[in-house]
Amino acid sequence: ELFEKKSYELRIAGGAVRDLLSGVTPQDIDFATTATPAEMKEMFTAAGVRLINNKGEKHGTITARLHEQNFEITTLRIDVVTDGRHAEVEFTTDWHKDAERRDLTVNSMFLGLDGTLYDFFNGYEDLKSKRIRFVGKAVERIQEDYLRILRYFRFYGRIAEKPGDHEANTLQAIKENAKGLAGISGERIWVELKKILLGNHVNHLVQLMYELDIAQYIGLPLDGNLEEFARVTKNIQNLSPKPMTLLTALFKGKDDVTNLDLRLKISKEEKNLGLFLVKHRQELTKSPGPEPLRPYQDFLMDSREANTSSKIFELLKYQGEEQLLKEMQEWTVPSFPVSGHDLRKMGVSSGKEIGTALQQLRDEWKKSGYHMDKEELLSCLKKL
Repeated sequence: ELFEKKSYELRIAGGAVRDLLSGVTPQDIDFATTATPAEMKEMFTAAGVRLINNKGEKHGTITARLHEQNFEITTLRIDVVTDGRHAEVEFTTDWHKDAERRDLTVNSMFLGLDGTLYDFFNGYEDLKSKRIRFVGKAVERIQEDYLRILRYFRFYGRIAEKPGDHEANTLQAIKENAKGLAGISGERIWVELKKILLGNHVNHLVQLMYELDIAQYIGLPLDGNLEEFARVTKNIQNLSPKPMTLLTALFKGKDDVTNLDLRLKISKEEKNLGLFLVKHRQELTKSPGPEPLRPYQDFLMDSREANTSSKIFELLKYQGEEQLLKEMQEWTVPSFPVSGHDLRKMGVSSGKEIGTALQQLRDEWKKSGYHMDKEELLSCLKKL
């Protein structure tokens, strides 16, 4: 209503349009408008609408807060100068020109609030036939921002129906410009890479990253273990692994985790998970007897570290042990039934003796599969 009153055009833009046309509820809705930031500020302030300052203004974005929700509204713009990382923009009122500077056809559509679709590059057709294409010439779009190479992969994994359905000239453009990713910050790459790892066709897409010489520029090992990766992506299909769990399959050793961290600045928790999996994926496996979970339970009981159980869950996913994962998630860590206080009552007085006795009882308790109760353990102490 505010925009109409002032005769500015306002349309929903980009990802939200793509989601709405796919029958998905958009996570957040971005708008595009012919009004400049200054005009929007004046209009919102006059109407008493709160503005959130998030430094987007020089790129043309104003964030308005309405009904407990933030809405980003960006002035239509043209890229004047691009350096492969960011762009200098100037404002325009030409919707076609704004659509032209967006990355993929499925992300370049606008939706009027009356339900009219503005689609300058066949984005809706591509969405219906599940095709991922760059707007205009792939080479030009990529050179404006090299991160778009990874965005291509991400949307491929989200929208395309089957692996391997790429246009040859797109792959060629990606290969020729892969090196540009070396100049993109690790944090931006990691955000995209994680989304790729959580999408479909992940084995195909990661193999493609190696074929197109992308891997080395985004922190992945040069000689990544692609066979292991293929095996683990199969194992893990319905288990919702963390991105790091999947990625670790490429790694031969802990140096690969360190190098990834140096390039992408992953979180401490992600790094620790990678190191844990690389270290334990081979020898911490189910036991052949009637208690397959025992090695994992023992490991957890002996561990002095925080969140060991969530790391073990990820290890079981990595190993494709769906049934054991369920059982392990339902297992509650039993608490050791004997305390130093109990031993004092039995006449063990010195601290050192209490420590030794508790350790011996813990071992007995562990051997029993954590089933022995206090009475059994204390009578065991008498024998000991």
